[in-house]
Amino acid sequence: MALLSLRGKQFDPGENFEEKSPFWRLNGLSEEDVKSIMARTVCAKSAFELWGHGRTHSELRTSLLKYPTENMSPFLQKDSTYKINVYTFNKTLEFEDRIKKIDELEYLPFKGRVNLKNPKHTFSLLEDYGMDPNNIPETPLYIYFGRWISDGQRELIRSHSVKNRHFIGNTSMDAGLSFIMANHARVKAHDLVYDPFVGTGSLLVACSHFGAYVCGMDIDYNTIHGMGKASRKNQKWRGPDENIRANLRQYGSEKLYVDVLVSDASKAVWRDGVLFDAIVTDPPYGIRESTRRTGSQKDSVNSVKPFEDYVGDSHVPVSMAYHLSDIFTDLLNFSAHHLVIGGRLVYWLPIYRPEYCEEMVPLHPCLRLVSNCEQTLSSHTSRRLITMEKIKEPEETDALAHLSDPHFSVYQGHNAFREKYFSGISKRMLTGKEETNKIANGGE
Repeated sequence: MALLSLRGKQFDPGENFEEKSPFWRLNGLSEEDVKSIMARTVCAKSAFELWGHGRTHSELRTSLLKYPTENMSPFLQKDSTYKINVYTFNKTLEFEDRIKKIDELEYLPFKGRVNLKNPKHTFSLLEDYGMDPNNIPETPLYIYFGRWISDGQRELIRSHSVKNRHFIGNTSMDAGLSFIMANHARVKAHDLVYDPFVGTGSLLVACSHFGAYVCGMDIDYNTIHGMGKASRKNQKWRGPDENIRANLRQYGSEKLYVDVLVSDASKAVWRDGVLFDAIVTDPPYGIRESTRRTGSQKDSVNSVKPFEDYVGDSHVPVSMAYHLSDIFTDLLNFSAHHLVIGGRLVYWLPIYRPEYCEEMVPLHPCLRLVSNCEQTLSSHTSRRLITMEKIKEPEETDALAHLSDPHFSVYQGHNAFREKYFSGISKRMLTGKEETNKIANGGE
């Protein structure tokens, strides 16, 4: 939907639309719309102009014969070449069976020559055998036939894999998810994109691929400067050229790198006013990376214990706990003040699944919730990709509404996510030990 909105189009599903189906039928799109979307998406595999469909091959034939001849004829001329592919979902067909299905399409008025290596036009027969690999039907549940238009960009997942990334860390974002986040943020050429928890810059890499200028910030000095222990196997220390700039250089987008700085996301360091076209980030959850901010010794009893030779107050900041609820409050407030109107905030929200409800998603009077997608991490935890769009500039009344209206309050249960996460692991380990003991005792 985000990519459709870049073209000024609305999401218009066809009849009997099923979100979890491997095949989506969409209405109201031109071929240029489709090519534009497929040039960015890493989720969709291929796009086709649908000529016919049905639950059986007999229904497919009836549907194809009803398709307007004037729409078919430009691609069936004598001087053209073509080929027909057969794709099946959840079932593998033998080569002979594929040829048989192609031969059954002889009623289509193809006049050109077959060219399997470099055809001018490619057509595809698509068969859906359901989602259950343990219960594959003999005949397809649904069949489609159409003209191939374009493939998606799933190759980016391989070419930008963190396995081959020059500079990585413990929490480097998966390449596929990074591109999905950039698409949700509607990142485009000449945008200025910011990541306040930049880490090793995976999100900057994805955003710069679409032509955006990128910058970021992180509290971890060693990560920003590429110092300290390496996260890669069989490598003890990071090399002198391991840094975020080198990652963008690796993919040919160094010219779009603005800079990154060492700073605390809870502290105001930017001038007032709008700055960014998009804010794309993955805040720390306290699992693989700690959630911390800077403060003074007198600010909180939860701050890190001072050194033994500590005497009185010091100007040197100490590390303090940075609760998830505070992270989200600061992130939404920052976005409300520093995004352009129509700019988007995209971030991950960790969730303890047994307690999740929609009221847990932080809201802000200046930001409209666009989408909320779940990625399951375990039986009891997940994270939700939250996309918000700035709809107005903040006013003093908005600040008061944010404090007084429970609809805009941040759910405090996020603060216990770390404890609940490790509690779930402990329970699974305990259950595993109990099962082992049962087996050792003869199943009693």
